[in-house]
Amino acid sequence: MIKLRIDVDYPYPSRIRSFIYTALGIGMGSDYLKNSKILAKMINESPKQVKAYWFFTSKTIPDRELLELLDEDRHEVALHIANKPYEELRLLRKSTGRKVRYYTVHGTARFFARIMWKRWKAKTPKIPENYPLQSFYEYPTLDLDVLCHRCNTEKALEIANAHLEKEDVLHFHPIWLFQRGRMNDRGPYYETLRAILKVDNELQRLVIRKKAFFKMATDVREYERSVIPTKEFLEKIRLRGADIFTFIERKWCCPIANPPDSWVKTTDNIALLTITTYHEWLKSVGKKTRNMIRKAEKSGIRTAEAEPDDKLAEGIWKIYNETPIRQERSFPHYGVSLEAVKTGVLSPRNCTYIGAYYQDELTGFVQLDHGDNLTVMSQILSLQKHWDKAINNALVAKAVEVCASKNIKWLMYGRMGNHPTLDNFKQNNGCVKFELTRYYVPLTRKGKIATRLGAHREMKDALPQSIKYRLIPVYNWISRTRVRIKLGSKQKL
Repeated sequence: MIKLRIDVDYPYPSRIRSFIYTALGIGMGSDYLKNSKILAKMINESPKQVKAYWFFTSKTIPDRELLELLDEDRHEVALHIANKPYEELRLLRKSTGRKVRYYTVHGTARFFARIMWKRWKAKTPKIPENYPLQSFYEYPTLDLDVLCHRCNTEKALEIANAHLEKEDVLHFHPIWLFQRGRMNDRGPYYETLRAILKVDNELQRLVIRKKAFFKMATDVREYERSVIPTKEFLEKIRLRGADIFTFIERKWCCPIANPPDSWVKTTDNIALLTITTYHEWLKSVGKKTRNMIRKAEKSGIRTAEAEPDDKLAEGIWKIYNETPIRQERSFPHYGVSLEAVKTGVLSPRNCTYIGAYYQDELTGFVQLDHGDNLTVMSQILSLQKHWDKAINNALVAKAVEVCASKNIKWLMYGRMGNHPTLDNFKQNNGCVKFELTRYYVPLTRKGKIATRLGAHREMKDALPQSIKYRLIPVYNWISRTRVRIKLGSKQKL
């Protein structure tokens, strides 16, 4: 049995809004107890045995929508005392019509919190000796939102599961579900709780990023698996703060029939390589590419599938940290720690690593992420000091050979149109520009405004190709200058 203690002390996801509305005694709005409702749905959908104890204050009384989610099999209403134990208990019982057995006390040590709750002294309210509720503090408890502030998701999950095995209670506040506290060490704990409850698997790869005045959500594995959003899926994304959800139509294997008119369409593309056999591919590419592959062999480059272990991680880390500038622009992986690379390499996932070796040194690698009806060449990098040995050509050739041996028909190598030199390399290795449709689904009023204004599209995709290519040197110069200034500042420090 997973036992949860949920202290609902703030009515809104925003602390500022919660402070103002609580201080003024206002309780209204579409996002009233929004995070609490998300938590209730997660608990209700969990295949695990869960018992949630909800501690409400007099300013966070559950509305009808939340009460309907709090069925008495999995949920129990309790009191989070702020000032007046008896008065607040009567209000909670009357408003919910539920039996109340337990209490906790709301902490107001900070000055603004005391103003909000009109508790002018930092002391907690005195609980009468004959108070009819039982204190919940006697149960061993782990503060999950504090833990997730201090640890990454994997470590927090490991610690939380250890406490659950001892039948400890997991304690958290809804306001920190997705956000990190600045003045207090709490949150975000959604990913850890999702893993504990075994829910929202379809949202595991969801990324929400801020863009202008709205937020855009996307599935980071959208190319590897077909995404056809249902109403329930879109509603979950909206509740998590997204204004637009974007995804691609995988036309090569799973075309979408009769998409809704509300889905806004744009044209997108991928660099796609269709594979039959390795020898057929080798015959189809130009003489120049075949010569480059032979050059790599003559230079002593050996390619082979690599085990995802510490040795591979250390080799990748060295490649990442060889230079801060690649392809004439700043390289985002420069400066990454060895531990972070190990975490990525050793994480279980359906992928294949191919290494290029020169005298037993890892000089380059490619990562192949295997999906449904498609494999994505997500990374292909090599040491610059060995670029004269045509390592990348050898890696692409080995990638094709591996895919052919696994009967993989389609190999994706990024997009076309973002970098002319890289586009030429892709075309020389047999990739073609495969056009597809990208959909944008507005989820909120902001999302609808953004799509009407055209703000949903990336600037680089909105520009004509001729103008984009002319601006690439300018972008590269800005990118290089920024990283040089940043590194110069660090060296001075």
